[in-house]
This record gives sequence, structure tokens and C-alpha cells, in this order.
Amino acid sequence: MKVTAIGTGYVGLVTGACLAEMGNHVVCLDVDPEKIRILNEGEIPIHEPGLKEVVRRNVAAGRLQFTTDVDHAVQHGTLLFVGVGTPPDEDGSADLQYVVAAARAIGRRMTDYKVIVDKSTVPVGTADRVRAAIREELDARGRGDMPFAVVSNPEFLKEGAAVEDFMKPDRIIVGSDDEQATLLMRAIYSPFNRAQDRMLVMDVRSAEFTKYAANAMLATRISFMNELALLAEKVGADIELVRRGIGSDPRIGYQFLYAGAGYGGSCFPKDVKALVKTAANLGLPLKVLSAVEAANERQKRVLVDKVVERFGEDLTGRRFAVWGLAFKPDTDDMREAPSLVVLDELTRRGATVLAYDPVSMPEAARVLGPRDDVRLVKRAEAAIEGADALLVLTEWKEFRTPDFDAMKAAMKAPVVLDGRNLYDPKLMKALGIAYSGIGRG
Repeated sequence: MKVTAIGTGYVGLVTGACLAEMGNHVVCLDVDPEKIRILNEGEIPIHEPGLKEVVRRNVAAGRLQFTTDVDHAVQHGTLLFVGVGTPPDEDGSADLQYVVAAARAIGRRMTDYKVIVDKSTVPVGTADRVRAAIREELDARGRGDMPFAVVSNPEFLKEGAAVEDFMKPDRIIVGSDDEQATLLMRAIYSPFNRAQDRMLVMDVRSAEFTKYAANAMLATRISFMNELALLAEKVGADIELVRRGIGSDPRIGYQFLYAGAGYGGSCFPKDVKALVKTAANLGLPLKVLSAVEAANERQKRVLVDKVVERFGEDLTGRRFAVWGLAFKPDTDDMREAPSLVVLDELTRRGATVLAYDPVSMPEAARVLGPRDDVRLVKRAEAAIEGADALLVLTEWKEFRTPDFDAMKAAMKAPVVLDGRNLYDPKLMKALGIAYSGIGRG
């Protein structure tokens, strides 16, 4: 089948590459010529495990190509997957300008039946806006009778495991009111349904809502556990033991129950904001989700509070080590990362920071810009040299079992503030390291 993927970020690039892997002929379109240049040179503009191999394999096979040529991309695909960004607007609502622009570009160029697939995370009613924009462009060309369909097919891809999630989905949500479009969607996803049918077909608005509801639920679990962790510290309980105790209940399960320094990334923060804003516009305040958002913002400052409790408000002359800058492991994404809040709060109080991340250093340098108070180093060991304390913000594997004796020797004082609960408090105490995790009693 001929497919076009519009946008070469996490969603569009993973979608295009994985569909090509199943034998489809895919054109990936982006308006950024630098991204297309990088892709055509066999490199990947994002860090996503396994994606480079899939891209290179399918480019070599002639099933995957990258272009800035909008005319070619629109004419190529019968299915056009729109995977462009939907960043938060100033009021917290989703900014749909790129989605609508893609729709208009399609409407100005299509010459036969197309299925426009909204793959981006978009609020309820976006398919109607896409449909109206395409129809308006067709009418302007005198082609108002040309048939097309707009389908909602939200992505459920975890950064760091996006290729695996696409290849082995736990569900495929399709919102469609067009019989031909539904058949084409079943055909394109049939290779992913061989063991069992994972496709759930529903109306378009329900499909759009499902994506926001899923992310809101996961964000709620995280913030809920983070609040319980704060209470666990006050009452002398260990949130890790509590997590195991409640996670063993099959009605609850273990996923997304880890207490930490708050969630970040491209999805949870903006999707919770967008859902809250949508509800507010309709006169229905979402009190639970508003609390989820507020709890997460507070949680990003928990490690800073621990620093202030130990060293005081004035951190002038203090040096802190930070391990982990990306919002989660196996990605270089720093959007809404807790590390950004921690760095700002520490340096605002006069501290200097030496920071290390196994993958996101180039992205961190771009996001942070040149600064005298934050220095990015190439090794974890270099960050802790002479540090007053170590703050762990991302649970990268290489941080799990460091050389604690070398750590003690390198630091000014052996103090570890563990924002991801990587270490055993009893072991740290036995090693003579002053340790504080999240909700560890």
C-alpha cells in the first residue's frame, strides 16, 4: 500500500518506518529541510532505540523515502498519516496550527480519494476541523465533490520503546465513520493483528478522546503515588514497599506506580493541560486532573527542597552533581523534564551544577544554552568530583550500581538525593552515605 507520513518527529517517523517494514511504500514529508537532509544521509534526528536500523533497512529496500516535496508526498499516498506537533498554546490548549496547515496542504493538492489519518494527539473535534479545512480547499479549486475520509488513529508509543510499541501494539484505536476508510485501516494494520485482533473501531470523537483519557489516567497514577510518597516520608513508611503491596492487587497493577521527581516529556504535561482547558471551556472544571497537574509541579521541586533543608536557602559556593537530564531513560527528550526545574532552582540560589546524561547532552546543550552556572560533563564520575551532593534525576541503567567507594572519595561529602529511588537506603547507610530518596521513610 502507498502511505505518506506527514512530520518526521517521534510519531511520524516511527509510523512511516514501521509501516515500511511491513512492505508498504512510504514517503515521509517534513517542511524542515535539515531534518530531511539528516534522514537522507542515514542518520536519525531523534534518539529512539532500534529506529535507525529500521529506517536504514527500508531505505535500502526502496520502501522508505524522505522529502520536502509536498506535491509528491500528497500524490503518493492513499493513506496520509498526519503526525505533526501539537504543542501547548499559551492558555494550555493544544495548538492545532500545524495539523490544520497539513490538512490545507492536502486539500490544495489531492486529485483522488484519500484517507487522512490524524495520528497526532489532538482534542475532540479536530477531525471536524481537518475535514472542514480540506473541504474548503477543494471548494476553492472547484473540486468540492471529491470524496475523502478523515480518521482518528491516536498513537500509544512510549519514548524509548516506540518501535516495539508500534510493532507489538496492545491496542489499535481507529475512529472512523467511512466504510472504505475502515477497510483500508484494517488492511494497513493487518500485519500487526495476526496473533489476535487488537483493533478497536469506534466513532471519531471517542477515538480522539481515548488518547487524552489514557495519558490523563497514567499521569494521575504517577501524581497519586508521588503524593503518597510525600506522606510516607512524614509517617515513616517506605513507598517502595507500599508500591509492591498495592501493585500485587490485579485491579491496580504495578505500572506507573513508581514515586519520583515528577513526570515530563512531550505527552503527559501538555495533554493534561489540554484536557483541563477543554473542560474549562465547556464549563466543566476537572478537579482531579487540575490536582494532578499541581501535584506534578510540586514534585519537580522535591529534591530542591531536600537540598535546602540540608544546606540552607543560600547555596552560594556550593557545587552539585546531577545524573540524568532527559525526562526518562532511553530518550534524549528534555521537554518538561524535572531536571530543568532543578537546575533553575539550584542556580537561582547561587549554586553551580555539573550535569551528565548518557544520551541527551547535545539536546541539553541546545536547551540550556551557554551558562556559567551549569557545566555539562562527559562522564558521570566527572560530575561528582568535589560535589556537595549528588542528585539523581533519570533512572538510566548505568546509574544503578555505581562504584560507591569511588563516589565517596570523589565527593566533598557523601550525600545522595535519589529522585528515582534507585538505591537501597539500608545499603547506603551501611556504606556511610547520607541518603534520601522519595518517600523512603
